[in-house]
Amino acid sequence: MQQKYQLTLEDVKKIAQAAEAEALAHQWAVSIAIVDDGGHLLWLQRLDGAAPISAHIAPAKAHTAALGRRESKVYEDIINQGRTSFLSAPTLHGLLEGGVPIMVEGQCVGAVGVSGVKSIEDAQVARAGIAALMG
Repeated sequence: MQQKYQLTLEDVKKIAQAAEAEALAHQWAVSIAIVDDGGHLLWLQRLDGAAPISAHIAPAKAHTAALGRRESKVYEDIINQGRTSFLSAPTLHGLLEGGVPIMVEGQCVGAVGVSGVKSIEDAQVARAGIAALMG
């Protein structure tokens, strides 16, 4: 029987704190979502000034990254390269950069999704959160 890693509440708080610190350091008003390996929401916070829609987009990006086991940017790139039929993929809604999977020894244990600033900056905030867990 195989064993798998899973995020604890302490892990989630560590990720969230580091992601929030990265966003605040740059004065970026974002929403931060953390999901488990099945894309189920474990954490959602909307920083002051973040657009209400970002609280919907961040979890969608995280969900997509967790289920796909890859950054959500991969799907954005596929669509931008002309494969628009990928928009019909079931259960994937956050097909924009800013969702980053949390990988531990080759296993996806969850993902972080961020929304509110430029997509590359969203991904930067997500990676900062993940780095705090791995560091």
